[in-house]
Amino acid sequence: MFRNRHVIATLQVFVLFGSLMVIYLFYCAEDVRKFDSKIRQPPIKHNSNVFSWMPTCQQNMSAANFTDFHSYPDTVKDFLYYQHCRHFPLLLDLPDKCGGADESAEVFLLLIIKSTPENYDRREVLRKTWAKERLHKGVWIRRIFISGTTNSGFEKDRMNKLLELEQREYNDILQWDFRDTFFNLTLKQVLFLEWMERNCPNVRFLFNGDDDVFANTDNMVEYLQDLKDTNGSKHLFTGHLIENTKPVRDQNSKYFVPVQVQKSDLYLPYCGGGGFLLSGYTALVIYTMSHSIALHPIDDVYIGMCLAKAELSPTRHMGMMMEAENVQKGVAVAA
Repeated sequence: MFRNRHVIATLQVFVLFGSLMVIYLFYCAEDVRKFDSKIRQPPIKHNSNVFSWMPTCQQNMSAANFTDFHSYPDTVKDFLYYQHCRHFPLLLDLPDKCGGADESAEVFLLLIIKSTPENYDRREVLRKTWAKERLHKGVWIRRIFISGTTNSGFEKDRMNKLLELEQREYNDILQWDFRDTFFNLTLKQVLFLEWMERNCPNVRFLFNGDDDVFANTDNMVEYLQDLKDTNGSKHLFTGHLIENTKPVRDQNSKYFVPVQVQKSDLYLPYCGGGGFLLSGYTALVIYTMSHSIALHPIDDVYIGMCLAKAELSPTRHMGMMMEAENVQKGVAVAA
């Protein structure tokens, strides 16, 4: 009798324990599902200046019919597939950077710095040195970093979230939802000019450069203030002038340009993309000309093409150098 009672009691304990385990696992599984769903959800965008309403541009599959297309590097293939795409969602905006379109003439020099999302350290250095926003010689210097996106999936979302946090602190980043690659630098330039026409149409002058250059912005301001036209209403485009150069046809080169993109064996004159100065007037002319010129994979070459179409010329400035020499006397030096 005693043995039977003991067996029954033991069975009851096991049943009770099993029931508790089922309940525990049920609730734990529910918590895991909730936690996992939080991880998989895209980051919530708290910035009111974040947009994602524009449809994704589709590939032009006919590009694959070009002669030798399948032998091209993937970067070139991607460029040809999406060469027609000029409109991408604006992820991070700066609508009031110039004080509004009507007040944008108050910005004397706008620094436009090409930067990829992962280059946080470079941006930090520039913010504390030559790209610092300030009043100099009675005029305002403002700063904007222009960027696309990198990676894909979770890593893309993570990097975008970090860039959004950086934007909240510094309010100096424009970001579009396109892949930020060397061959998309031209797209980046055109997207910025479109933004400028809408938000900063009366800015007087711009310095357009990379995030790995040194620039003496104090000297820039003094040079620009010595011009006859100090309101940026006339043509100015100056930098490290490059003339009589040819497209690179070697597929192994970073600068490879297929004949489908440019048939001519000679580039028009242009200024090196490491850094150049231009007036607000010229910037808007370049944007207008870009409407009728197909995108070119080399951004500085493309800008030279737009200038030529407008019958404007780039000029040489001895202070714009592509080597680290005469830094004190120079206006900009590429690293």
